[in-house]
Parts: sequence; structure tokens; C-alpha cells
Amino acid sequence: MWLKLCFLLLYFLVLFVLARVFEAVVWYETGFFATQLVDPVALSFRKLRTILECRGLGHSGLPEKKDVRELVEKSGDLMEGELYSALKEEEASESVSSTNFSGEMHFYELVEDTKDGIWLVQVIANDRSPLVGKVHWEKMVKKVSRFGIRTGTFNCSSDPRYCRRRGWLKSTLIMSVPQTSTSKGKVMLKEYSGRKIEVEHIFKWITAHAASRIKTIYNSEHLREEWNKSDQYRVKIYLFANLDQPPAFFSALSVKFTGRVEFIFVNVENWDNKSYMAEIGVYKTPSYILRTPEGIYRYGNNTGEFISLRAMDSFLRSLQPEVNDLFVLSLVLVNLMAWMDLFITQGATIKRFVVLISTLGTYNSLLIISWLPVLGFLQLPYLDSFYEYSLKLFRYSNTTTLASWVRADWMFYSSHPALFLSTYLGHGLLIDYFEKKRRRNNNNDEVNANNLEWLSSLWDWYTSYLFHPIASFQHFPFDSDWDEDPDLFLERLAFPDLWLHPLIPTDYIKNLPMWRFKCLGVHSDEETLETSQDSESDSDSENKEVFSSEKEVSEDDEPNAFHRPGEGERRCRAETCSCASKYCHSEPYERKARSYGSYSTAGDTEPDWSAWPPEMLHCTECVVCLENFENGCLLMGLPCGHVFHQNCIVMWLAGGRHCCPVCRWASYKKKQPYTHPQPSSHDTPS
Repeated sequence: MWLKLCFLLLYFLVLFVLARVFEAVVWYETGFFATQLVDPVALSFRKLRTILECRGLGHSGLPEKKDVRELVEKSGDLMEGELYSALKEEEASESVSSTNFSGEMHFYELVEDTKDGIWLVQVIANDRSPLVGKVHWEKMVKKVSRFGIRTGTFNCSSDPRYCRRRGWLKSTLIMSVPQTSTSKGKVMLKEYSGRKIEVEHIFKWITAHAASRIKTIYNSEHLREEWNKSDQYRVKIYLFANLDQPPAFFSALSVKFTGRVEFIFVNVENWDNKSYMAEIGVYKTPSYILRTPEGIYRYGNNTGEFISLRAMDSFLRSLQPEVNDLFVLSLVLVNLMAWMDLFITQGATIKRFVVLISTLGTYNSLLIISWLPVLGFLQLPYLDSFYEYSLKLFRYSNTTTLASWVRADWMFYSSHPALFLSTYLGHGLLIDYFEKKRRRNNNNDEVNANNLEWLSSLWDWYTSYLFHPIASFQHFPFDSDWDEDPDLFLERLAFPDLWLHPLIPTDYIKNLPMWRFKCLGVHSDEETLETSQDSESDSDSENKEVFSSEKEVSEDDEPNAFHRPGEGERRCRAETCSCASKYCHSEPYERKARSYGSYSTAGDTEPDWSAWPPEMLHCTECVVCLENFENGCLLMGLPCGHVFHQNCIVMWLAGGRHCCPVCRWASYKKKQPYTHPQPSSHDTPS
């Protein structure tokens, strides 16, 4: 996960650098930056009208270019980036969809229950033609959709009873606007009563009703009172302009941020004394001033702060976000990080997509689960101070120059999705190349696996997991190959009795501990041979007894044979050690004695117990072959702690007897480790 997060941060850094490169290229070719101001005098009449339409200012009664230019100047400074975005939006002839309501409930859910948006609905009465024709309606839909106003058509033939109850006996236009200034307040429906059925007149009617929700200030005394007033709104944005009404984008944003940001329009058209404006730091008009508890921020001075709906919406969302905004942001980041698995995973193509689907499901599930306690946590009443401090941190961080660059890059890449996707794909292919090269250097075979091999391995894993218990004490790899007969599934279907006997895979054997048996000192060959001959005759009878009892137990499958204290004690009583002619004995296994041997002769060499794993029992004889451990022989231990010759215990386990020959503990199950007791100073060898 951390590797994917690092790759995602690296990708964002690449996007940031790439945006700066694009700015440098544009500056080299044209000599302009996106933040450079444009003189409206140098623009054509068509470009000026385009700017006014994007800002939401009516220009139907302004036939002269001079009047249009002055209206542009009164609404705010024009930058190169805003001009480019407006022209690009006009050239893009995208068809905007409009909703067709099926009845009362559909209308209520989308229009009357939506508290933070504006709706424009054309109602078509029974057996009547629509008020606005199809061509003009399409223009209307495209015009108002720039400002986040949603549109729809309600045909009374689908629900005539609801139309009669509402009084819609003739075709008309209905506008839905939130009635109060609180979030999730009531919605009021207003009907168009104008005589002229033209796009510009209808648009003026819409903007007039939307602007009526904005608090308007007409004199300096009212401004002083409003500026010094403290109320529920922590964030306020003021528009100081010489206009009859605020632009449509400003009014639309006031509806969108209802309850979060207060929008105030200061009409300075007839002001004689502007001294108080200078006192609060406003020296020119038009100006967009953001007032927060931390101070005053002048919108439009940093990168990407254009006089448009999209730019100001991005700016205000970063300053005063909703919980839903944070959730959507986290959802996008988590899915971008999950898609990195498509390039990090190596091997077959089908394997990549299987891992990708698994990662997407896991990450999204964890994200939703982690958000549930957060939402409950935010509902607690004593967390208001924590919420205020969080918003204060957002305001501090998002009014910096770096944050303005990030917002500008976000708007740029979101308006060019093909560029965003191509850079993400290129970044992923680079990750795939370096990851493949790294694994080839490590001689990883999964890089060259094809789809058929991986599907075969997946099927083997699935059938083994479904029909055989996973008996290993380690986690099996997802793409491991099982050393089993591929016809095992059919054999089990043919013999139902075999379902009762679990088939244990032998993969765990290679993970059992192995080491060399060593002695602290080595005698000469003659002494060792002589000692071995003497000890062989002494232990012959007891070895035979151990072998016979072991054979009886191994052939017996009943549960009561798995635990025999007396026999376990006899097995652990190995009398001789090949590296030292000494005696080894142990306490009974049931009393959890953790040492097999005590050593009698001081002149003989002793085994080097420091080379043994700490969880293994000390012993000098293999109870499988009844041979003593030779110096340098390879040993293997089981989870229960008993030790055997490596070859002996591997043959024992591979034969299907997955238990310890001594204590019958399952050889694939972990057992609680123990530590050897420290010998006290008064202990003497027996």
C-alpha cells in the first residue's frame, strides 16, 4: 500500500511539473501567461460577448462594442486563462441532457427535495404545445447549464391529477430556488409570467430571482454595519461593483454554498464617499473580497483565480468544504492508488486484472467502513471546536500560492481528461517497465508466466482450498503450484468416502527448521569407534523395544493411541550419544520437561546445544531409525520440539503420516514455543 501511495505522489509531482512546462511553452510561443491581464479594448465583439455569457451578464440591449466592453470591465478583470477557457467552452458543441419527469414522485425527489440547487422546468399542459419551442429550449438549456442550473420537462399527460392540484392548466415555466439562507431549507416554486418568450428575457428572469437571495448594500453606513457584524457565517465574500445586479455565476454560487458562505453584493454605482472602502482595504472596483476570521483575502490575485463559476467554485470548496467533498476526494485518491496494482503486478494479463479487481473491492470497502465512524464522530455536539480548527487549517493552507497552483492544475487537467488519462497510463507503463526489470534481475519466474499457466495454477489453488483443509502453519502464496495429481478432483467425485479424509499438502515440510549436529569437542576415531561399540551392546535391547512399540503406534489409527505417556518416556530415553559416550535421559513428556539429556561423564565431549533452535528439545538419538546423531549430520525438528534425522522424518511425513513419531502432535500445526530452563549453579550432572 505504501508503495502505491509513493507512486501516486510521484504521479502528482509529474503532473505539477508538466503543467509548469506547458505554461513555459505557451509563454515561449505567445509571450503571455495565464495570469496576465487582457485589455478588453483589443478584443473583438464576439469575444467580449462570450466573456459576458460566461459571467452571466445580459447584453441584449447593448448593440455597441463600447457598451459591451464597459460591462466586461465593470464585472471584473479579464485574464488570459479565463479568455482561453471561455472560447474553448463556446467551441465545444456538447449537447446538455435535460430530465424528463415521469410523475409527482420523480418531480418531488429531484426538484422539491433538492435544497442546494436551481431547477428550470418546462411544464407542458394536457393537449397543449410547450411554451418554449424545441430550438429555443435547447439554447436555454445550454445557456443556464453553465451556471449549474438543472433543467427538465414535466408533461402533464403522465400525471394530470398532480398538474390540476398544482394549478398547471396551461404550459408554463417553473423555477425552483431555495427559499431560506440556511442549508437544506425550504424550496419555493416561481412561475414565469413574462410576455416575451425569448432566451434572453427568460434568462434575465432567472438571474433576477437568483440575485434576490443575495444581500445587497447600497450605502457606506450599511456597509460599515454589515462589515462589523458577527453572525453565524464565518466566511463572507463581498463583490464591490458598479452593476445593477450581481453576475449570474455569483448568484448561482450563493445557492450552491447556502449555509456555508454568505454572498454580499455592494453596489457602489451612486456612492459619493468611498472613504470607508479605503479603510477596509478596498481601493478599486470591481473587487472580490473574501473575509474570514483570519483576515481579508483578495480573490483574483493568484494563479487560476478567474471571474468564472468553475474557478470560484473550486476556490470556495477548498476553503469551506463539505464532508461529501472530502469523501469524493478520498474516493478518487484511493481508486487512483488501487489502479497502480495493474502495473505493479507482474505475470499473466488475466492475473493483473484479477488482482486489480480484488484490490479495488478491498480498498473501496475499507474506505467506506472507515468513513462510517468518522461520520458518527462528527455528529457529536462537543466537537464544534475541533470542526472550527479543521476549517481554520483549510483556510490557512488553501489561501497560499501553492494551493492556487494546485487548483489551477486541477481545473486544467479536469478540462483535458484525455491528457490526464494518457499521463496516468504513461506513468503506469514506466512503473511496469522498472518493476519487470527488477524482478528479472532477481530471477523471478512469475514475470514470464502466461495466462494458461496462471489459470491452471489458480484452478489448482481453488480446488485445493475448496476440497482440502489448508493445514500448513504458513500462508500459501496465491499463485503457488500444488504437487498433487490433477485428476484428484475426479477421483474424489468417484469415491465419496475420500471426502471424509483430508488430504494434507506437503508444502510445509520445506519450512521446518534444519541444522547440523555439532559437538563441542571431537575425540579420535579409535576412541569414538570403541565407545560406539561398547554403547551399542548396552542399548541393543532397549532400542528393539522402542522400535517395536513405535511400529505398533504408527500402524494404529485410533485416537487413544495418539497420546501414551509411558511410551513417550521410553522413546526419549536414548542411552548413548555418538559424539560423546554418555547417557541421555529425560522427564516424562506430559510434565513439559524441555530437555532430553543430562550428561554424566565429564571427560567426554558434549553436543553443541547453542546451534539448536531454541524451541527444540535436546536429544541425541533419532527414534525413526534408532541411530545416534553423528557429528555433522543434518537434523530436522517438528513444531512439537522433537528432533530427527532429516532424511528419516521427511520419508515419515511424505508417507502420509503427518504427525510426530514420538508425541503424535500434528506436524503441520504450530505449538506454543517454550524456553529451556536456565541451569542453576547447584545442578550436577547425573
